Formats: sequence, C-alpha cells, structure tokens
Amino acid sequence: MPMTPRSPGPLPTTPQAPPAGPACAVDLADACRWRARWADAGERVVLTNGCFDLLHVGHTRYLAAARALGDRLIVALNDDGSTHRLKGVGRPILPLAERAELLCALRWVDAVVPFGTPTAVALVTALRPDVYVKGGDYGAAGNRPPEADAAEAVGARVAFLPFVAGRSTSAIVARIREADRRGGDRGAGPAAGSPRA
Repeated sequence: MPMTPRSPGPLPTTPQAPPAGPACAVDLADACRWRARWADAGERVVLTNGCFDLLHVGHTRYLAAARALGDRLIVALNDDGSTHRLKGVGRPILPLAERAELLCALRWVDAVVPFGTPTAVALVTALRPDVYVKGGDYGAAGNRPPEADAAEAVGARVAFLPFVAGRSTSAIVARIREADRRGGDRGAGPAAGSPRA
C-alpha cells in the first residue's frame, strides 16, 4: 500500500521560546575550568574585554583577528551597569543576555564571561591568558588599559589590534539619530569613530 507523506501540520502561531541561554556564556569559575582544560590540550587562550553593544563589523573583524592569535577566545563582557557607567546615557542599547548571545553566535568566540567591575583585571589574573588583546585606540600613549599590566604580570603577551575607522556603536547611533532628524534619509556615509567595544 503506497505511503502518503504526512503533513507537518500548521505552523505555530507564537514564536518558540529561545534556549535558556547561550552555551558559551559562563561564570568565571566555569571559564577557569575551561581554560585549564584547553591548557592541558596545549591550546593557546586569547582574552579580550569590552561592552560589545550593538554588534557591528568593527567588532566582528576585531574578534576574528583576536582569535587568530591563539586557539581559543574568551570575551570578558561588561554587564549592563558597567556598560552604562562607561558609555553613558542610553547605553547599553542591548541588554547583557542579548549581547552575550550574539557573541556566542560568532564562530571565533569560545566563551563569554560577564563582569560588573570597573576593569577586567580580576578576570585577567584568574584566567591567565596566553594573549591579552585590546583595540589599537587603547595602545596610544596615556591610554594603556590596566588589564594589559595584569596580563603581563601573569606572563601573557599583550597585543593592540587596529580598528576599523568609522565603525563603532556610537557612530551607528549618531547616524540613526541624524537620519531621523533629516526625515529618514539614510544615504549619508559613515560617521567618524572607532569600533570600541
């Protein structure tokens, strides 16, 4: 007797609930365990930190270049409170859970570790990366991040990567506001800025 294909049934009328959270977003204790396992396997661990609010091409190119310096990439991610203190009114645009989920979706990112302190020095000290990475704008005289000194203290190499000019969350927000002010004209070129996380 011939079989007839079974109908998949009606499409759901409400969106399916997302998973409880991205698998790569972990607390510091779990990140330290993962880091130890990677070290046992002979893998070089790269660490960076930032807000990564409203993910853009400057972020993705930076993270790809950071991961290329090792075998695993850990991103220490500012929580909502510390992002607001760093970036000011209206920030973050995206909440911590969504920023972590977006980062975990990138193939270059192996772990995301949220933190709420003014700096990520404690995470650098605990995770003991092989390489610590920050954007090139932080390498300028007088703008060296405290995490760089902490990284060198645990024997890590410190690298400052070039950024993509005109690609930053602040520049994107400025372009949107300018377009709204002009009545929706989005044909203007990119605003000046840097892809600081």
